[in-house]
Amino acid sequence: MKILSQLVVPAVWLGQVAVAAEAVPANTLDPQIKQIVAEISPVNIEATIRKLVSFKSRHTLSSTTHPTEGIGAARNWIKAELERSSRESGGRLVVEFDAFRQEPQPPRLPNGADIVNVVATLPGAQPWAKDRVYVVSGHYDSLAIGETDYDAPAPGANDDASGTAAVMELARVMSRYTFDAGTAAVMELARVMSRYTFDATIVFMAVAAEEQGLNGSRHWAKEAKRKGVKVAAMFTNDIVGNTLAEDGSRDGSYVRLFAEGVLPRKEMTPEVLEQLGTGGENDFPNRQLARFVQTVGARYVPQLKVKVVYRRDRFHRGGDHAPFLDEGFPALRWTEPVEAYTRQHQRVREENGQRFGDTVEFIDFAYTANVARVNAAALAELASAPATPSGVQVEVIQLEHDTTLRWEPSPEPDLAGYRIVWRETTAPTWEHAVDVPKTVTRYMVKGVSKDNVIFGVQAVDQGGHVSPAVYPRPRSRL
Repeated sequence: MKILSQLVVPAVWLGQVAVAAEAVPANTLDPQIKQIVAEISPVNIEATIRKLVSFKSRHTLSSTTHPTEGIGAARNWIKAELERSSRESGGRLVVEFDAFRQEPQPPRLPNGADIVNVVATLPGAQPWAKDRVYVVSGHYDSLAIGETDYDAPAPGANDDASGTAAVMELARVMSRYTFDAGTAAVMELARVMSRYTFDATIVFMAVAAEEQGLNGSRHWAKEAKRKGVKVAAMFTNDIVGNTLAEDGSRDGSYVRLFAEGVLPRKEMTPEVLEQLGTGGENDFPNRQLARFVQTVGARYVPQLKVKVVYRRDRFHRGGDHAPFLDEGFPALRWTEPVEAYTRQHQRVREENGQRFGDTVEFIDFAYTANVARVNAAALAELASAPATPSGVQVEVIQLEHDTTLRWEPSPEPDLAGYRIVWRETTAPTWEHAVDVPKTVTRYMVKGVSKDNVIFGVQAVDQGGHVSPAVYPRPRSRL
């Protein structure tokens, strides 16, 4: 992946005004994000996965009343753990059940079921940004072999205790105070002054009934759409704990990030058709989000490569990000490099020396922690950065070899400026950039033709946090 080359432009003439290159913070590492990444614990993740496996089955139709077995005991424990994290955050983390009745869906749910998501919300601290929401999820239900075989052991260590454990660890770390102290007075001072804070809101979710048709996530996404929740991005972590392939090889060097390009619709809006007509098929919000995650991950967690896959999900398969995509929210799926199908949706057994079943001894806890670290860095950067610029346009008023872009001014008080980025049309990531101060909302990039490259515009705050880029629409008038 190429690193952006920061162009040094002392002054660019735009109309009759000379634009001086005022200081916009460079891509430096945020100490808070570095600390958050460092605090992600594989020991905690291992303990969580082992505990989830101990419920024997978390099938959606398993017991909801047994104190130590079944999906009911599992969700009660998840909620209690998140509530413990809330107490350690001084109550900032708001934990609740999101329960609903799912109507019958033969054969997976022949009689329907009571579905319960566990949701922990960390409210944003900046008035301008707190309504912007970032969601991260794992599904805590499990499946052994048959859709209604709810009595069979279904440990679900990788699918998806691994993703649930990662999300719970994110909630624990990102909601906490940054240091411990001895005396009550100092602890109180620490609570006020030294907690991790984010401009925007982060929602951590353990969702249910994924194995029966994405029911839990679909309910939450539909309700978010109905209520007008501004979901700016959604991540689902599903099957993020295995590095051992069925042939005995091992690879924990990367995580797959599935990013759909154009939403498959019978009819497309004029805006979508316009973007497709100008070559922006790889620059819809999903792909911009994936490009952003890849860049942030390389900076904060260089030991784990983010490999973007240009698909909604694995071939003809699905996950909890799909309902968010269907509601129009940007959403990505995180999954390990190589799935072991002998350990997915299998009855625990051994045949001819081959072990089957999704059991805990196959989990690579250090790898899961690295996936959680990239999630944490990306979420923290997103929730700290300004919103993506609005009204981004590229002028097509006359034929010329320069490119002029414009956008609406951002209202966020900590805005430092904007970053114009571009790349070759065949390049996956941004290759060049130039920064402009917050007083500028129209800018000419000299000597770079919009015919030959893809442009985008990002917002940058005073701490150097950068939003994902926005693809410009054509503007044919001054």
